[in-house]
Amino acid sequence: MDTLVFHGFMMRLLGSIRATVLLAAFIAVTLPLMLLQWLFLKLGLKQAKTLPNSYHKLVCRILGIRVHVEGKLASDRPVLLVSNHISWLDIPALSTVAPLSFVAKAEVGVWPFVSLLAKLQRTVFVDRTRRTLVKDKAGEIAERLATGDTIVLFAEGTSSDGNRILPFRSSLFSAASLAPNAANDNGPEPVVQTVSIAYTHLHGLPILRHERPFIAWYGDMDMMSHAWNVLKSGPIDVTVRIGEPVRLASLRDRKALAAFSEAEVRQSYVEQVTARPRAA
Repeated sequence: MDTLVFHGFMMRLLGSIRATVLLAAFIAVTLPLMLLQWLFLKLGLKQAKTLPNSYHKLVCRILGIRVHVEGKLASDRPVLLVSNHISWLDIPALSTVAPLSFVAKAEVGVWPFVSLLAKLQRTVFVDRTRRTLVKDKAGEIAERLATGDTIVLFAEGTSSDGNRILPFRSSLFSAASLAPNAANDNGPEPVVQTVSIAYTHLHGLPILRHERPFIAWYGDMDMMSHAWNVLKSGPIDVTVRIGEPVRLASLRDRKALAAFSEAEVRQSYVEQVTARPRAA
């Protein structure tokens, strides 16, 4: 057998073995913790907010996802985190930062297994094709913020190929301005913080522009086959950069808030993938 052919065969074999072991470990950890989280939610225990954070830290460790956090999440008030979206990997990566929940498109709520995980993390599902329902969901997000939850909004409305930031959709940003009205008089005002998430290294080597779509999950990609290929590939480094808190009083208009957030995330992401510091 040709040496290169044999080497390629062995690499594929080792990758498949790696993926099988990681998948088995993921299932072994996930199934009992899903049951535990269901019980916490059923009993209304405070641990229902914090268990997903611990779970995702464990999942990232198992899968070889090394999360590097830059910046700090506001800890004294509710936060609407506005992030770009590249892959399903964004969920465990961001969930390691703090106890939080996500806003997801309605279709996620019917996906096998994934929907259950999302519901256990108290995800807000939104059908963005129906404007009246979007408005109602904005109110629900505002209520959640008012009760002290941290909510992640993937403002692009979909995932990208990892080489660009898509335009932000402003519809759900109204939740940010509704939140102070939903809060009681003594509650702290929620703030908005931007988040740029970038996958920077694979097997310790920098991920180049033409390699980013391999990590990204977008378009009509099948999630299971994409996940399998990622598990076969090796350790992945991801940087989560958190922006400064922005008071809602300074940007009450949802379109202005969306434009501001998009500009911040776009600039931050370019800095992450090009390793260029922000100009003073």
